[in-house]
Amino acid sequence: MPATPKDRRLPALRRFAFAITLLNVLGHTVLGFEQSWATPLIALATAYAAEIGLELIAAWQQRRRARFLAGGLRVGGSVDFLLSAHITGLAVSMLLYAGERLAPIVFAVAVAIGSKYILRAPVPGGGSRHFLNPSNFGITLTLLLFSYVGVAQPYMFTEKLSPTGAWVLPAVLVCAGTFLNGRFTRKLPLVAGWVGGFVLQALLRRWLFGNLPLGSLMPLTGVALLLFTFYMVTDPATTPEPARRQVAFGAAVAAVYGVLLASHVVFTPFFALTVVAIGRGALLWAAAIAPAPAAAGARQAQRAWRLAGVPQQPKSQAGSASLPAAGQPGG
Repeated sequence: MPATPKDRRLPALRRFAFAITLLNVLGHTVLGFEQSWATPLIALATAYAAEIGLELIAAWQQRRRARFLAGGLRVGGSVDFLLSAHITGLAVSMLLYAGERLAPIVFAVAVAIGSKYILRAPVPGGGSRHFLNPSNFGITLTLLLFSYVGVAQPYMFTEKLSPTGAWVLPAVLVCAGTFLNGRFTRKLPLVAGWVGGFVLQALLRRWLFGNLPLGSLMPLTGVALLLFTFYMVTDPATTPEPARRQVAFGAAVAAVYGVLLASHVVFTPFFALTVVAIGRGALLWAAAIAPAPAAAGARQAQRAWRLAGVPQQPKSQAGSASLPAAGQPGG
């Protein structure tokens, strides 16, 4: 029997957590990360504390048991519950560069975890789901508010490697990312939409502004943008499910990226993903507030659901369907 989307999400989270942990350890010991060891440690501590604290508040408000207490301190219980927070904390600490300052890292991680519980949109069948990629949103807001914070430069990922190693690492990331997104998250159409859109916007800027095409395409070969391509923009909880909507989502991110880059806006991948995710969240809310009794309103709501890439629930399940709440693995 093929695995259901929910069944695939948990194995994907476990593998993503292992991969990003290994990359951070290698980054600080072999590759050339310039952040201090305190950066990932404080990021993880903030992520765990924020996830547990907000889950306790949500459980109290909803009068239920906290999810991290359901399975005990083992895989399937607290460990699986914290996988998402673990990935978010390490992603923020790896991609942001704040020098010796730790406060911006704490802020970014807290915003990232908090966005899952606060910034949510209704979905078909009842319930709600966060629509912003947590780590990307935390990074975006931090870059906007802290002028002295930047992103980790691509050279930090290969600074201490030999010329051969500088080619091997991107190849490993591409192969691992392709396997994870093909086998578990089913987000390869989104990757294709983003990469294809990236190439098209580069060629369009060549035609409009005379940019050198190879120079415009070069960022896609860097480790930083490869991590964004295979491990951030493909977040299964905040991207569409149907293949065509995935392609559209990825192409939309690339289009916004091109517009921002042509407007001389820096940190364009993070801002572009945030803009598109907010647009998708607006579609989800538009579908939810459409007047349900009216036939025209119902058609308008269904159209918005489809544009947002959220599959419709069968009528027999509409009253009982529920989605993972914030705090569940992948929720």
